[in-house]
Amino acid sequence: MVESVPNEATEKDISALNDALKEERMGAVTRIVNGIPGAEVALFLESLPVDKRQAVWEVVDEASQGEVLVSLHDEVRDNLIEGMDTDQLVEATRDLDLDDMADIIVDLPEEVSNQLVLSMDKASRDLLNQVLSYDEDSAGGLMNPDVVTVRTDVTVEVVKRYFQFRGSLPTPVGDLFAVGRKGHYIGRIPLGTFLTSDPKTPIKDIIDEDAPAILDKTPASEVAQDFEHNDWISAPVVDDKNILIGRITIDDVVDVIREEAERSVMRMAGLNEEGDMFAPILTSSKRRAVWLGINLLTVLLAAFVIGIFEDTIKEIAVLAALMPVVASMGGIAGSQTLTLMIRGMATGQVGSGNIKDLLSREFMIGVINSFLWAAVLAVLCAFWFKNWDMSVVLGLALGINLVTGALAGVLIPVVLRRMSIDPAIAGGVILTTVTDIVGYVSFLGVATWLLIA
Repeated sequence: MVESVPNEATEKDISALNDALKEERMGAVTRIVNGIPGAEVALFLESLPVDKRQAVWEVVDEASQGEVLVSLHDEVRDNLIEGMDTDQLVEATRDLDLDDMADIIVDLPEEVSNQLVLSMDKASRDLLNQVLSYDEDSAGGLMNPDVVTVRTDVTVEVVKRYFQFRGSLPTPVGDLFAVGRKGHYIGRIPLGTFLTSDPKTPIKDIIDEDAPAILDKTPASEVAQDFEHNDWISAPVVDDKNILIGRITIDDVVDVIREEAERSVMRMAGLNEEGDMFAPILTSSKRRAVWLGINLLTVLLAAFVIGIFEDTIKEIAVLAALMPVVASMGGIAGSQTLTLMIRGMATGQVGSGNIKDLLSREFMIGVINSFLWAAVLAVLCAFWFKNWDMSVVLGLALGINLVTGALAGVLIPVVLRRMSIDPAIAGGVILTTVTDIVGYVSFLGVATWLLIA
């Protein structure tokens, strides 16, 4: 899937489209929609309510519909596909690249997918089946099997003549990949080196045999890291026998990075399944109800803890006003650490080898911040309530919860990862529960101990 990042030009196009749609100038809508890339059309469609989305979709040129469908979120794509007949769908998708075809064919009605497969030649059909045999979040699922290979026993001139005979190359071109007689991967040929070499130069003399290939079962997140670390434009994909079976290009990796980032943000709010901003209200309500229910349980648990100190709160009413300060500060401190941990796990910077160091580091940060802000808050409280005993209670409780939040921010994602639970989904809720409960218990417990007992 190719997604568009809103830039100044895109925003102008979308603004013009919105104005034309609002004024019902469908001629202008048609001109604008069919004059911008399919990924930008997809972005615009996703920003529209369902009725307006359908009206715009109907004026999208048939030659561009396949590119637009590939660029849409699954939920929006499914809704548009439901309104198209078999002939429309076949016509819109028949000319897609094989990797894009693999992304979309599983979402098409069976009759359409069967027609598309039957319309392909045997070689293309075999390549498509090869991609579909892999998990979509693996290197094999990302790759395009349409890859140009180069033999090592020819010269640069021979390869250039072959390219001229072929007439076109898969885009983006990227580096060339050298293979042996049985198709096993040997190395890559940098495109710049190939283009600037003497025509009589043997291919074997310009091969970088140290350039690694990506194994077909490699997770997509690791593929993205490999591209980042090596500054690749394209990379070869091999099976467990080192046979070159396809290539991954930078545009596919950008999609992976964007999808991972979007998924993480959505999961932290419990919205990982909500791909359509204008999904049916009841559907969205059901999805969000589960997450709200989980949060309600954590709030009730915190309320139960507060209830234990009911007598203390009755005797010193001002405690009720100050309780949220301690809980909130601990929650923010923990969230900062939790965010860094989740990011570090996603980028491979956090592992079993550095957990103890991270725990020690975050503990010291928590201690330093607890001394600083506990002192500030204690002084403010002393001037506000003219009560130094209360300021001591508040300072101690804040210090305890800031340190707790920092430690919890490290430990919670580690424990969740070991339990095979995504920290981005559950980490925030658990952290909030911990810092709320520790904040209330420390504040009300210290108050009971120092002010009442």
